Amino acid sequence: MQAAPLWDPAMCQFVGLLTVTDFIDILRYYRQTKMNVSTLTNRSLAEILNDPNIASTILKGNSTRNFLAADPTTTLKQACLMLHQHSLDFLPVLFAEDMRVLATITYTNILEHLVTHFREQRRLFDDTIYDLGIGTYHEKLVTVTPQQSIAEALDLMHAHNLSALPVINEQRKIVGVYSRSDITFLTAASDAQDAIASLDMTLDSVMSQQRSEVTTPDALHTCSKSHTLQSIFEYFAQIRFNRLFVVDEKDCLVGVVSARDLAAYFMES
Repeated sequence: MQAAPLWDPAMCQFVGLLTVTDFIDILRYYRQTKMNVSTLTNRSLAEILNDPNIASTILKGNSTRNFLAADPTTTLKQACLMLHQHSLDFLPVLFAEDMRVLATITYTNILEHLVTHFREQRRLFDDTIYDLGIGTYHEKLVTVTPQQSIAEALDLMHAHNLSALPVINEQRKIVGVYSRSDITFLTAASDAQDAIASLDMTLDSVMSQQRSEVTTPDALHTCSKSHTLQSIFEYFAQIRFNRLFVVDEKDCLVGVVSARDLAAYFMES
């Protein structure tokens, strides 16, 4: 589970959404400020998330955590707009009558619906993703190397509002992907201080611990600039990826196409 709605019993309503990345960002805050991390065990979630110093680190200066949610009557287009306009990764679907959270919508869910139901008679899908301008390419790419630390990668993702980074070698060949929600580094941590120290691990060390037999939407998948939108949709139907990394004929990284990019393309078309 990567996100959980926060319920305030005093207000009798949901007041926010706690994600795995929030937890990791809290660890980043304690590492950067060198504060005593043992104080975390004595603080409630409300105290931590309402701390203006922590909030500015997690939310880039926003002092409030507005709880945005769809309801059962919200259309898929409206849900996609909410995700896009508010830079959300998760959108809860709330049944207002009894305050139940029925589901959580992501860009991957929206893309799954499009793959299943969308039909294009003009064969627009025969165009390549590169020609259609879907994704991020060349000098706009943000990358890391295997020798960089988890903390450096997380800082880059936070600064550029990214959920994952491609890990490349000296030849610009992609050797892995590091996701902002990856908690592999926590598996060997015995306490909070140990968890913070683990942020200094290199990405190479973390990737060597990742279980290759476990497939997640953040796993490394690649395509080429010549792949058509149709082939990308077919690929998604098979593996349900969060993003595809675009490589050239020498397997060097040239771009990235995310589920968000694909959903945004249809919103703008």
